[in-house]
Amino acid sequence: MNPMMENCGFAAALRAIEGKWKVDILCELGRAARRFGRLRQAIPAISEKMLAQQLRELEADGLVDRTVYSSLPAKVVYSLTERGAALNVAAAALCAWGEAGGRGADRSSAVVDDAVVV
Repeated sequence: MNPMMENCGFAAALRAIEGKWKVDILCELGRAARRFGRLRQAIPAISEKMLAQQLRELEADGLVDRTVYSSLPAKVVYSLTERGAALNVAAAALCAWGEAGGRGADRSSAVVDDAVVV
């Protein structure tokens, strides 16, 4: 990566969501806090091993909170942190851009929530 871009906020955001399943996980947790099994059901193509790994990475990056409840059996709930919720808001703009035909679209301008995308 270009040394000047390493400290760029956009590059930091991309590194945080780097990985095939992180965006899916963040979107799902943006709807509601979930237990591991519910996340697994909501994203059926992901393996348990990969889901656990991606959740650990998101937790280490401060995007996901893991709450353990001391009950029998133990209950673990994953939710977004403030930082994770803010990233979801930012990602929504990218989703809107993509849905407006960002890749391969004609070169005309499109308006996405009062922002002009050229």
